[in-house]
Amino acid sequence: MFKGSIVAIVTPFKKGKVDEKALCNLIEWHIKQGTNAIVPCGTTGESATLDYEEHYSVIEITVKTVNKRIPVIAGTGANSTDETIMITKKAKQAGADAVLLVSPYYNKPTQEGLYRHYKEVAKAVDIPMILYNVPGRTAVNILPPTVARLADIKNIVAIKEATGDMKQVSEVIRLCGNRITVLSGDDFTTLTLLALGGKGVISVSANVAPKDVSEMCAAWEQGNIEKARKIHYKLEPLNASMFIETNPIPVKTALAMMGKIKEEFRLPLCEMSDANKDKLKKVMKEYRLV
Repeated sequence: MFKGSIVAIVTPFKKGKVDEKALCNLIEWHIKQGTNAIVPCGTTGESATLDYEEHYSVIEITVKTVNKRIPVIAGTGANSTDETIMITKKAKQAGADAVLLVSPYYNKPTQEGLYRHYKEVAKAVDIPMILYNVPGRTAVNILPPTVARLADIKNIVAIKEATGDMKQVSEVIRLCGNRITVLSGDDFTTLTLLALGGKGVISVSANVAPKDVSEMCAAWEQGNIEKARKIHYKLEPLNASMFIETNPIPVKTALAMMGKIKEEFRLPLCEMSDANKDKLKKVMKEYRLV
């Protein structure tokens, strides 16, 4: 279930509401382009700005549109354990195949607190769970020994590693072996992480170049290292452009340039500066996406 190119899909908006038609069209495009799984309501999906009903609706629309063709991994993490359990239960009811659980943000729990948080969620909801470690967003790092403890819980099956620290990734894989699947949470590090024993990526860049991200992962799995490396270097300028401002501002702007969604965000996110938009447009043209 958890390998290859997994897109952290954007949530399109239109006149302040979730643009359901655009979301369905994106999902169909991803399936045709070879995306291996879809994550609705992740950070890239602006989950922090969705109310509960919108959050559940986006998951339900994704599950219904995908219709079991590829896995749906719903973002259900929150900074309260009870809230995380509530949202995770709803995602299971909606038919999600798995959930992605960002580590509790702002609270800055200890390693013991992180362990107990995930253990409680895993005990409360019987669904495959992916830990999401992104200290740059949450201000707390799930350390390798904690991941190893959590790997003993049967429905905690993977981790999205977005530290950018390959030493930490290596330590996680060394400690956990095949008890947990490690996925890149940062497009820059995907190929390196695959070389260490990771299985894929939960990707931002796949929103605009799904075929290339999927083919890079597939080439590595098939042992075609030269092809994987070639695609990696092709993707590098695009990967960089996706983070010239806070994610998901650049990727939604890029998709708007491609005519796939409206260029619309929810405050406190707003449109890109003109200078950065010009930089993004240049990369998109060079990549032949516009």
